[in-house]
Order: sequence, then structure tokens, then C-alpha cells
Amino acid sequence: MRGTTTTNFWTMSTVFLLSSFVHAFGSHSCPGLECWYLNEKVARGGLTAPPSQEKSLLHISAEGHHAPSLEDLADPSFLRVYSVADPAATLCHRSRKGAARKPHCELSRFQPQFSTLTWAASLADGLSPLYLQADWFSAAVQDLEGRHGTSSIMRAATGTNELDVVLTVTSSTLVVQSRLGEPVLLDCQFWTNTASPLCGSGFAVEWRYQYRGDGRLLLAYDGKSDRVSQSPEEGTMLDFEGLHRKGNASLVLQEAQVHHSGMYICMVYLPHLLAQVTIQLEIAEPPSLSIHPSSLPVTAPGQILTVHCEASGFAPHSLELNWQWKGPDGKTRSLGPGRLTGHRQAWDGTYSQDTRLELDTSDPELGGGGELTCVAEHSGGTRRASVALRVIGFSTPSIEDSMAMVGVALVLYGFIKFVSWTFLPSGSTDAEETDKKEK
Repeated sequence: MRGTTTTNFWTMSTVFLLSSFVHAFGSHSCPGLECWYLNEKVARGGLTAPPSQEKSLLHISAEGHHAPSLEDLADPSFLRVYSVADPAATLCHRSRKGAARKPHCELSRFQPQFSTLTWAASLADGLSPLYLQADWFSAAVQDLEGRHGTSSIMRAATGTNELDVVLTVTSSTLVVQSRLGEPVLLDCQFWTNTASPLCGSGFAVEWRYQYRGDGRLLLAYDGKSDRVSQSPEEGTMLDFEGLHRKGNASLVLQEAQVHHSGMYICMVYLPHLLAQVTIQLEIAEPPSLSIHPSSLPVTAPGQILTVHCEASGFAPHSLELNWQWKGPDGKTRSLGPGRLTGHRQAWDGTYSQDTRLELDTSDPELGGGGELTCVAEHSGGTRRASVALRVIGFSTPSIEDSMAMVGVALVLYGFIKFVSWTFLPSGSTDAEETDKKEK
């Protein structure tokens, strides 16, 4: 037993979410939500045919049901029009208000089912099945930017188009990128409608991980008995106080590792109901670059130099290595990737890769010397490492070298004048003057 469950959890969570959402949007600020209704059909022989799509419109209100406008009902493009009572405005997230691009929405029939999972089975104890005898729908909404997603379960009296939101699960981090060693927050919030008799039986939360077809359970929590039914995987945390007080089911990875990359599924259970959101996590660690030799020797024209560049400690393994050359004129040109080695994987799951480049200093564009740069382009960021190359007889002197040469010339000239004035005999000069006069 983790602790005693707060008895007024549902009241507190409802007040918190209603006040925040309704205050943010108001009752008339949510535009109609266009959805594709997936109509599954059963083909001959009992096989399921591909679902057909019907364009539908959801009128969402936090105050209750409102009759659709005659204009919407008369619009031939909408084959289905529904009035949705969403007290917490969970289907009208602030990121969608005034957005230029409409979110993607799918609406489909939902069949309530009894869960056999140990942490969710007890939720249905003593529940009357009469409430379940209705039309149930599931709506999945995702912003085109890929940041925010919503999954809602709605109930309608049989044969009507008035839907009531019963359970909603949302996430504002559908795509997360993190560096190694950093804490990662996988956002998952849920809301339940206290007007539904399903909410009085508690809830359950489950986190699962999937990667390339393989999956495992990370954590399972029975909110009815306030018990962690599955030992959390090492390095994962759940805020149990926030879970009961605010419906905060977010998962925290204390220290991101390479093997954490993959898809995470946040699943929230009510009796016979299940809503979930999926979150994609990518661990993107840029490489560390080093050039060997770190200092190139002064080279004579026509020599061949071999330079290595090593990229290490990066993940995922996709990486582009290239060489660039910057001459004395400041212009940069590409020298290509050089000779690349295969990837090598370290114990922590990160990768390393090398490239080798041979420089022929007889090339006129290289003979003047310059700067050689190794460039690594990676999803975690671009990294560069540079080294200078000087070629004897071709390198253009720098301003400092030119000034030094002028200074040496002036000093040498002054020294010669001083010697000539000091050490040459003055008599020889007088004799020369006498010979000139006699002539």
C-alpha cells in the first residue's frame, strides 16, 4: 500500500481542471472540430474490410449541449454532425485556437470492455451495466505540429448525436528529444467527468514501452487501492500526489540512456474504458570530434599528408562526416567525406566513426596553405574541428610577417650606413676630392 487515497480526489481534480480550462477558453471560444469518422465494415466471410472515412463535425461546448447550426446541418461535406459536452474543454486545447493548420482528428465507435489486468479488473466491481448500454465513441486529436495530442472517450444516448466526454488523456510532449544523462519528462494528463457513474470506482494507470516490435511494461498503478501493482522499472518515477490531485500521470526518466529511445504509451483505465496517448522519445547525443595529428607539420610542396577525424559518443548512429578547406582568400570548398570506416558501438550504446583524408600539397588550391575542417552533421547538432596547414614556399606571408621583414630591412640598412660612416678612412675621401679637382 503506497498510502491512503484522498476521498475527495475526483472533486478536487474536476474543480482544478474546470477552472483552468474554462477560464482559458470560455464557453464560445472553441471552433468546430472537423474529424474523419472511421466506419468499419464487415465484408463477406466475416472479414473486416478497410474502414471508410466520413467527414464529420464536432460542436464542442463546456456548458452543455448546443444544437448545431442550420448552416452546418445543411453543409453537404459533413455527413455527421455531433454536439459534444466537454466541461473541461479537453478537446479544445489552446494550441488549436486560432491555428492556421487544422488538427488531425479521427472519430470511431468504441466498445466498452472488461479489463482482465490485475490493476484494472477491480474497477468494475459492483458497477451496473445499464450505463454502458449506449453509443460510445473514441476521438483521437493531434496537432499537425506534433506537439499536443488528445484521446477522448464519449458517451451518447442510443440513437442521438449528443456526446458527453467521460474520459480524456492528453499529452503536450508527443515528440521528445533529449541528450544523454538528462532527466526526461513524458507528459500525460487525464480528466474524468464526475457526472459519470464510472468515475466513482477509481482509476488505473499503465506505462508501456515499445521499440521495433518489442515491448515491456514500465509501471502499473491501481488508483482504487492506491497500490503500485507492478514494480517500476529502475530509473522511472511517477508523481503519485500529482496523480491523485491533478490527474498528472506523467512519467519521469531520471537519466536518459541510449536504450530509452522508442515509443512510450500512457494508458488510463476507468471501469470498462481505456484511453491512451503515445509519445516518441529520441535520445540525440551529438559527437565529439578530434583530428589526428592535432598539429600538422610544415610541409614541402608535393608531399602527401594523411589526416584522420574521429567522431565518438554519438547516438543515434546516423551521421554525415565531411571535410572542408578554407584557403588564404577566405573561400571554403568541400573536399568530400574522405574514406569512412564502419560504425563501432560502445558499451553505453553510443557510436563512433572515423574518416581519413589524403592531402596532396601539389594541388594549387592547397599549396598556399589554409585551414582544414572536419564537419559532423547529426540530429543532436553539428560539430566542427579544424587544423592549420602550412606549405613551405607557397604560403602567403601574414601582415605580421611582412611588417617584421620591413623592420629587419630598415635595421640592416641603418647598420650598413653606420659602419660606412664609422670605419671607412676619411683620408681616402680627401684624396678622391683632390683627384677630381686636378682633372
